Amino acid sequence: MQPGSPDQQQRLVVHGLDLSYFTGKLEAYLRAKGIAYERREMTTASFRACGRATGVLQMPQVELPDGTWLTDTTLTIRHLEATHPDPSLLPADPVARFIALLIEDFGDEALWRPALCYRWAFADDARLMGSRLARGMLRDVPLPFFLRRQFITRRQQRVYLHRDGISRSTRAAVEKVYTDTLAAMEAALERHDFVMGDRPTLADIGLFGSMFRHFFSDPTPAALMRERAPRTMAWVARLWAITPAGFSGRPPIRDVPGSMAALLYLAATVHLPELAAHAEAVARGLATAGFTCNEATIEVPASPYRAWCLNELKRAFQALSAADQGRVRALLSDTASTGILASPPHPEAFQVPRLPITAPPLGAPRGRDWNRPVA
Repeated sequence: MQPGSPDQQQRLVVHGLDLSYFTGKLEAYLRAKGIAYERREMTTASFRACGRATGVLQMPQVELPDGTWLTDTTLTIRHLEATHPDPSLLPADPVARFIALLIEDFGDEALWRPALCYRWAFADDARLMGSRLARGMLRDVPLPFFLRRQFITRRQQRVYLHRDGISRSTRAAVEKVYTDTLAAMEAALERHDFVMGDRPTLADIGLFGSMFRHFFSDPTPAALMRERAPRTMAWVARLWAITPAGFSGRPPIRDVPGSMAALLYLAATVHLPELAAHAEAVARGLATAGFTCNEATIEVPASPYRAWCLNELKRAFQALSAADQGRVRALLSDTASTGILASPPHPEAFQVPRLPITAPPLGAPRGRDWNRPVA
């Protein structure tokens, strides 16, 4: 394709990395929808340039053909679902739609910590991924390769291990979230091609970020997936390969299959309590949020973004009819978690930017960093 050709001009530009959790999630969505895009591998300079354009230091960031931008995969997908409705990745049934949103959020947030734990707490994995980042994103840093690798590895371990509550006393509990999710995925995929049935939904897309670019690709979690979860391995390849034509003949998702019970249990008992801890900490102006995960106590910096995530789930749950709320309660079968969803949204929760963003001139900083910069 020639630069400047009409086909190229209509493509979205996804600024990210081929080893990035959320870049992989967004790419799977774009491929399934048949939305043409070009991925541009970030450097440290382009990462900062994108941040100046949107006011947010994170990846991926999406540059639209008309010069406006989208950022944050949840909001980007929400925008693209509205502008590119077919094939839809949201079930028409309101309860199934809510469950798809819940599992997307579980995939985004609850699997983040174990994904980063496996990447940076295991020596072989950290050496491999530190080398890839040193050769990739840090390729524009004027230092010898070994110093770039040392810098990025130590930086990632400081941010994503030590600051994110991963220690000797919590590490086994964090790793268990992954192995429990593998078991839950195997059950969900025993009779279906995708987690909610034979048609992909936003639930699959949310789980894909961690499962593809981390657990499927990094040596230690990939070995566990090969040994324990062959259906999940096949699902990763199946979702990466699907195109809009692949939706043909696949029945719409009309309910929530019983095979999702273990996955829903994890969302109810691991994910929602952590979101509630962040929302409470943000509402009280606290610096840290504390919660229990697999009997381990974890304390991390309070996240306004995760407070916002919970608010969005609360609004979606509370918009359901009373009968449909009852169906969700039965599916989650956990009184504490449904109590979290039924409680009023926190008005103090961080409000994310409206999309799309019309980019100011480069060099004009705006906003704040409210999500993760590098996966």
